[in-house]
Amino acid sequence: EVQLQASGGGWVQPGGSLTLSCLASGFTFDDYSVGWFRQAPGKGREGVSYTSNKEGRTIYADSVKGRFTISTDNSKMTMYLQMNSLELGDTAIYYCAAELRPLDDGNWLVGYWGQGTLVTVSS
Repeated sequence: EVQLQASGGGWVQPGGSLTLSCLASGFTFDDYSVGWFRQAPGKGREGVSYTSNKEGRTIYADSVKGRFTISTDNSKMTMYLQMNSLELGDTAIYYCAAELRPLDDGNWLVGYWGQGTLVTVSS
């Protein structure tokens, strides 16, 4: 029932901006926490950002703090990741996820995954 579909990936020059979208169904952002993950070439999947409307809490990975912004729109059933000042290291496949919880060791509990969208930062 719960489905997530990420989109908006593409190519962007270093220092540029890009906004990713994730169309959701089967839940509301007031019920489930949501977030974004990414997997760079040759590396494991890492958490990028997390937000919970119910708990009123939003967090970001140190690597993107101050550059990325997560947001949700319940009327459109869409979540977003606004990415500014993009760097070469931001190149990765980005995944949206729902019903997740950050852990003290840096790992995450994830209930539902969307398919990834590729972001390539290159000059």
